[in-house]
Amino acid sequence: MVKVNENFDLIQNNYLFVEIARRVDEFQNQNPDVDLIKMGIGDVTKPLSKTVIKAYKDAVDEMADAEKFRGYGPEQGYDFLIDAIIENDFKPLGVELKNTEVFISDGAKCDTGNFQELFAKDNIIAVTDPVYPVYVDSNVMAGRSGEMSDDGQHYENIVYLPATAENNFVPELPKEDVDIIYLCYPNNPTGTTLTKDQLKEWIDYAKDNDAIILFDAAYEAFIKTENVPHSIYEVEGAKEVAVEFRSYSKTAGFTGTRCAYCVVPEELIIKNSKGEDVQLTPLWNRRQSTKFNGVSYPVQRAAESIYTPEGKKETQENLDYYAKNAQLIRESLEAIGLDVYGGVDSPYIWVKTPNDIDSWAFFDLLLNEANVVSTPGAGFGPSGEGYIRLTAFNTYEKTQQAMERISKLEF
Repeated sequence: MVKVNENFDLIQNNYLFVEIARRVDEFQNQNPDVDLIKMGIGDVTKPLSKTVIKAYKDAVDEMADAEKFRGYGPEQGYDFLIDAIIENDFKPLGVELKNTEVFISDGAKCDTGNFQELFAKDNIIAVTDPVYPVYVDSNVMAGRSGEMSDDGQHYENIVYLPATAENNFVPELPKEDVDIIYLCYPNNPTGTTLTKDQLKEWIDYAKDNDAIILFDAAYEAFIKTENVPHSIYEVEGAKEVAVEFRSYSKTAGFTGTRCAYCVVPEELIIKNSKGEDVQLTPLWNRRQSTKFNGVSYPVQRAAESIYTPEGKKETQENLDYYAKNAQLIRESLEAIGLDVYGGVDSPYIWVKTPNDIDSWAFFDLLLNEANVVSTPGAGFGPSGEGYIRLTAFNTYEKTQQAMERISKLEF
């Protein structure tokens, strides 16, 4: 008799963004004439740049040419994109990588969710709290967690590392033994960052405790502050303990185009059950070759184009546009007395709810009274309660309207 994977039953609620969409759809069905301003899900609004579109179209035209047509590509990605990544994203940081250490994919969400497949089920994971849901949910689905605790907020066998206003959103190192640590900086959802020295503490901890760091750097392109590393590999020793994930979704507007990559250094070695060394680079390569057929040729050509001089210029213009939105949100909400974090090196703004309103109640208030869609912090973990997340990815005009609406509310 076929049996279901009962680990899925352990996931207590609907996926956060599905629940948001459900509530928004319900509101719109009841209020079809209301102009909703969506600042919840982190989807971009600026179109793909002219350089990207040209590269995309040119590559599609190649597919109509019998001599240039491409069928199955390498699961790891084409060399032209991998070489561009190494040359432009890492060499300027003083980081040297090999072509075989970079793997092209269709999204950082997929990579961060899938990478846990390389590890034994009895590994203990640690997550900063609040946390991007896929880190936790993918491990729950794999059977690496226990039951949800009685408080309805913590899974057994998962170590939560609170990052709150009380500790300036810098989580403490684990006090118990952990094996896999998820870090995301600039952080989603809080929009906060770690300095190079703060990140070095995590590298040292991982080395001293035979742990591995899964480092989500999907928002590094928004970093402006000095001494905030764009890559974990800027920190000495990181190649021995860390995998890095990056994405073109927010950097170049590829949320609907789908392209990302991860870096798995050859120096990254863990033990098997016999105590033998196992290199993770070929292990991830084997996983991808088995389960993934690669990103399409036109999409990879489009991604490559952002590294051209014109592509860099257009990409930076879009990043600056969203950064301007983030600044507007931050300053507008501070002006009405709310406690606001992030929005400097990140497209996310983390807002303390007024008067101890719980996060879903504040979500509903903004939806119903200001017609603005946010993301309730409770969906990101126990320490997210009492906050909402706003994104800077709408248009500047809509962002202005949203701030004007919120400023008129009485809390």
